[in-house]
Amino acid sequence: MDTFVVNPQTASAKVNPNGRILIPAALREQMGIQVGDSVTMEVEDGVLRVESYRARIRRIQQEFAQYKKPGLLASDELVAERREEARREEEEIVRDQESGRLRLQKAEQIA
Repeated sequence: MDTFVVNPQTASAKVNPNGRILIPAALREQMGIQVGDSVTMEVEDGVLRVESYRARIRRIQQEFAQYKKPGLLASDELVAERREEARREEEEIVRDQESGRLRLQKAEQIA
């Protein structure tokens, strides 16, 4: 397989008959990719992007960091929201049960 490293961030490679390309060692090292690691690949506007899972996780964490509230864990906030939602659902169920009992009592009084 023909691979030519232009600089530590750029390389050229030929696609072999099986459709494979070789990521040069210098680029793998720079990306932190080890033997056996998985990578994600996506094509955007004809450009193939290869990213290690660790790099992808770091990138996504950085993207969502802007939504982080100081002193509050997202998991704690989620649990609090879910508890409030469950409390409202419970109140609604009780109201519906009360409403059903009132209708039943009215129906019994009429009969």
